[in-house]
Amino acid sequence: MLREMARDFANAEIRPVASQIDRDEEIPKELMKKIAEVGFFGTAIPEEYGGGGFGKVGFCLAQEEVARVCGSTAATIGAHQSIGAQAVLVGGSEILKNKYLPRLASGEMIAAFALTETGAGSDSFNLTTRAEKKGNTWLLNGEKVWITNGSIADVFSVFARTDKGITGFVVEKSFGGVGVGKNEKKLGIKGSVTNTISFDDVEIPEENIIGIDGRGFLVAMETLNSGRLGLGAACFGAAKEMLELSAVYSKKRKQFGEPISKFQAIQFMLSDMATHIYAMENMVYKAAFKLDNKEDITLDAAIVKLFCSEAVSEIADQALQIHGGMGFSAELPLERFYRDARILKIFEGTNEIQKLIISRQILKQNGKWNS
Repeated sequence: MLREMARDFANAEIRPVASQIDRDEEIPKELMKKIAEVGFFGTAIPEEYGGGGFGKVGFCLAQEEVARVCGSTAATIGAHQSIGAQAVLVGGSEILKNKYLPRLASGEMIAAFALTETGAGSDSFNLTTRAEKKGNTWLLNGEKVWITNGSIADVFSVFARTDKGITGFVVEKSFGGVGVGKNEKKLGIKGSVTNTISFDDVEIPEENIIGIDGRGFLVAMETLNSGRLGLGAACFGAAKEMLELSAVYSKKRKQFGEPISKFQAIQFMLSDMATHIYAMENMVYKAAFKLDNKEDITLDAAIVKLFCSEAVSEIADQALQIHGGMGFSAELPLERFYRDARILKIFEGTNEIQKLIISRQILKQNGKWNS
């Protein structure tokens, strides 16, 4: 039922404006309101906090269907729920969860995840943003870059250095001292806004700490595991759409007197695409099932992110090749899918970092495969 609802909504409400979102570099406010009304901002948030309670499997189902029609919209929902709100769910106290999760689940508030800095991208432990305790509040100073949802977010899950290490905080944009830079101009996912966020003596109440002072890095890493599954689901959804478009087009397009689907070169590309998609589907939902059952998915999430982002880029290239000149034209969505796919190898941790995570986990397990 969730998949059918997500598919119907995506086809009826998002698909007709997907090209406009890319062109205008923003998601219409009316569409954001509709996304909130159908509950897509809280799919995986537990029911006791106002969410749908569908878990990570449910979230991935919804993301898959949204990403079939618009990568920008999928990225916006993912940044809000799969990492922004997820940090609160992973490490927040009951006070913090009750304070924010219901409003995040309903879409009353939009969330963003603020970890990356100019000198702390792949080296995410090297934070310079700092929080200092002043009585019953914290003072936050620093700057975060490449923050998805930055200009539309109402709250940020921010990670900063304290005397005890790295600590997470929920920071409302309405707190004095929060600054938002211009929307970045990007190659793809143009409708998903990305900004620099600055903090100048921002006062944060004590209750807005995410977890324990000095233990925030663990919260951030666990949150990113969740985000990597959402990214994998988005890759999978986009890949399915491109395969379907390519199969239909290959049967209509004729060269040398017959449909190009008759040519072995085209058949092999379709075969490669389908094989990748089969693997993507199985690894995404297996990892999501494990996360819903509270198993450690550090290895799984890294594999999902690495494989799916590489696969969707290859599939986008093959799909565009099958469509030839029409694929290169903005008249069809293939060139948008092609551009949107490129960032997937970079955010949620670069693919090079995923390879490090995978190798370290394998060595930690002495090569034993725990399936």
